[in-house]
Amino acid sequence: MTETRVALDVMGGDHGAAVTMEAAAAVSKDTSIDLLLVGDPDAIARGLDSHEHDPKRIEVLPAMEVIGQTEKPRQGLDTKPDASLSRAMQAAASGDASAFVSAGSTGAIVLAAARWVPKIDGVKRAALAAVYPTKERRGNPDRFALMLDVGATVRCSATDLLFFAYMGNAYAGRISKVSSPSIGLLNMGREETKGGEVLATANRFMREDESLNFIGNIEGNDIPMGVCDVVVCEGLVGNVALKMGEGVGEVLKSVSKWAFKQNIVWKVGLTLLARGLRQLKDITDYSEYGGAPLLGFSRPVLKAHGRSEARAIANAIKVAAKAHRDDVCGEIGRAVADFQARSGDDGTA
Repeated sequence: MTETRVALDVMGGDHGAAVTMEAAAAVSKDTSIDLLLVGDPDAIARGLDSHEHDPKRIEVLPAMEVIGQTEKPRQGLDTKPDASLSRAMQAAASGDASAFVSAGSTGAIVLAAARWVPKIDGVKRAALAAVYPTKERRGNPDRFALMLDVGATVRCSATDLLFFAYMGNAYAGRISKVSSPSIGLLNMGREETKGGEVLATANRFMREDESLNFIGNIEGNDIPMGVCDVVVCEGLVGNVALKMGEGVGEVLKSVSKWAFKQNIVWKVGLTLLARGLRQLKDITDYSEYGGAPLLGFSRPVLKAHGRSEARAIANAIKVAAKAHRDDVCGEIGRAVADFQARSGDDGTA
């Protein structure tokens, strides 16, 4: 295998091979990343024929089935052994590729990774991370922070949450290039004993770990205020928080339409607001950030948005390759091993 090769699920996502092939062609031509394109060979050939590319950087792995976005993930994996998502994940697991990228079903990606890719030694639960916009953060020009877990693991132990902090610390430090990322534990109050035994113990673990820039507990209203670079939480809580934010955006659009009909003052104000929202859309465009990393596995796994166009897929490939080159998984593993050596904790606390 070459030093950095990304397995790309060609058939995943709302737009399928047409978009992934445009992205793959651009990456092969403009970067030093090698690609393992997994999917229907005819669709891959048609896509590559439509775009200038470097054939020396591309290898094709045939896979003739597709797991749809609306399929039940486990059923899709079980009944479609030749699915492009499965074959691409298996290639990453076996070492035929350095990392995995797909815009396919989130549930299928999480289950496939758990089924085939070894977890980092000591890690029992994976975390799906997501970026979200915040107010300006001191010492950090990036307007996006990282939250994990947002859905891969529903309930966690205190040790799981500590390991999520290691994951976020490694990813923000190496991918986002944040020096000593600040880390907050999402809780119902700032007091160290809040939230029950699991959260109180997790708070203590993070406070006592000198490798982490832990700022303590944070509350829900702190999330968009940019009080930290990494928010750590259980998957149930993180998923609710993330979708609450998405829902607020939809409500604002609905209220804006209603208010526009009221009077001229509203109309003038909302015209100005619309310009600001367009600028915000440019800032928060997920295509710039590639996708959501699934952390805790021995290979970088990146979930691109289902609606991703070519630029987003290309950026996801670049981020996945960077995660491999910068040894994000290795850094997480070393932090976990150091904690276990110091504490004798086997991951069940």
